[in-house]
Amino acid sequence: MKKDKFKKILKEILSSAGIKINGRNPWDIKVRHEKFYQRVLVQGSLGLGESYMDKWWDCQKIDQLFERIFIFQLEDKIKKNWALIFELLIAKIFNRQSKKRAFQVGEKHYNLGNELYENMLDKRMVYTCAYWKEARNLDHAQENKLDLVCRKLGLREGMKILDIGCGWGSFAKYAAEKYKVEVVGVTVSEEQVKLGKKLCRGLPVEIRLQDYRDINDKFDHVVSLGMFEHVGCKNYRIYMEVVERCLKDEGLFLLHTIGGNKSRNFGEAWVDKYIFPNSMLPSIKQIGLSTEGLFVMEDWHNFSADYDKTLMAWYENFDKNWHKIKSNYDERFCRMWKYYLLISAGAFRSRNNQLWQIVFSKKGVRGGYKSIR
Repeated sequence: MKKDKFKKILKEILSSAGIKINGRNPWDIKVRHEKFYQRVLVQGSLGLGESYMDKWWDCQKIDQLFERIFIFQLEDKIKKNWALIFELLIAKIFNRQSKKRAFQVGEKHYNLGNELYENMLDKRMVYTCAYWKEARNLDHAQENKLDLVCRKLGLREGMKILDIGCGWGSFAKYAAEKYKVEVVGVTVSEEQVKLGKKLCRGLPVEIRLQDYRDINDKFDHVVSLGMFEHVGCKNYRIYMEVVERCLKDEGLFLLHTIGGNKSRNFGEAWVDKYIFPNSMLPSIKQIGLSTEGLFVMEDWHNFSADYDKTLMAWYENFDKNWHKIKSNYDERFCRMWKYYLLISAGAFRSRNNQLWQIVFSKKGVRGGYKSIR
């Protein structure tokens, strides 16, 4: 196929979403390399992301570009290539989120350097969606979210809480300080353990470098904020069985996770390669099947639009503070990281991605669970 043929096909696909090559709108693409068209058509989203990292194209507002890409479902208009079909087969056959591979995302993503996250996140270093209801800024919105979780669980002094995927201990620290509970947090990131222990010093908080499958303690309540995306569909049932095993009979389990509108067996190719290896978004169906016979679903809260605002706040912090940390990274990393934050914002703004907080009980809350917003 000739170069001009690739260009014509991709221009037609983009124009169906109101996106022009070298146009004047902030979401239009400025092409810097003529092989851009062929690369995207052959490699799909992976080629689009890598060619941006390689400076083959630019865009004034990448978040707006991807909002349109998702709304008009442009990826469906580009045929799946053989590499993607191979990845799908691999995902179906092998467990890409096995215990042996569980620490890869920690090494690839969460161990990039605590300075990076300190200059991007809020003062409590919460790396999950904030709750912007009546919030004045990111710090306030993240405290809103942490308190929302505590109230949904009905935390009381003296309780023992398990936090699966505890990050730098933001929830553990908040719950221990404000609600006088004891918290055990587990993570697969050595860097998070190191800083988390420092931030939670003097509090009844234990932070472990541990895979969730190895937890055997009993807890009054269990919480998991932004970790289920790393579990993988082959392990959803195992994960829920671990939670059920660790949760006391009268306890509650709060699952905070990004979700997808369709059931899939693998994650997005570029994100999998560069940002979150072995990750994938669960669907409502997949979560439902994984909890069947184990839990009663008490409450399902969707506040997906809040992730758009959270990601844009993270992007602004990262962009503003890049000069403080750029000696630790290169320009290609900077483009990669901005691309990650902005395409994610576009995914939530278009409602392609969802953000759910789900409350489960073992046998149903007597008299009914009172939803908190």
